[in-house]
Amino acid sequence: MNDSRMKKAGIVACIAAVLYALPHYWWGLGFGFAFPGDFQETSDDFWSHAIGYWGMGTIAMLAAVFALAFARPWGRRLPRWMLIVPATAGSVLLSLWGFIYFALQYLLAVGRVQSAPMHAAQDANPMAAWGYFWYALFLVWGISLGIAAYHAGKTRWRQMEEHFTK
Repeated sequence: MNDSRMKKAGIVACIAAVLYALPHYWWGLGFGFAFPGDFQETSDDFWSHAIGYWGMGTIAMLAAVFALAFARPWGRRLPRWMLIVPATAGSVLLSLWGFIYFALQYLLAVGRVQSAPMHAAQDANPMAAWGYFWYALFLVWGISLGIAAYHAGKTRWRQMEEHFTK
């Protein structure tokens, strides 16, 4: 049962990573669809594109393959700690990143904080609404990685108990 939950969570994390990666590639090609702000105002230099779009897209695709290791047979060949440790760290960071965004949006909505003057125009842009999608994606990605790591750990402990009770 835990193995099934681990596999499902790994697949969800993989899908979230791909959904994060693909737009970075089309942004790198100059298409601004789903960009959370004014795409025309972004830096147009080589390094901004190489790192911000192509690099982040590639890192996310590698993260998708990593998450798939929880669901595919080839992932069983890896020591469990090589899955559990990075997945736990990624889970904490991605979940916090998503949660903090929504906490900030709440504080902005109730008037407890204000946008910094340098970000006010970007925050007022209608495309900023895409931020809700992206940060919800971070939450889903982080939580699913955490669930996969948790169940991978439980599976590992169960295997160790069975081994030592024989």
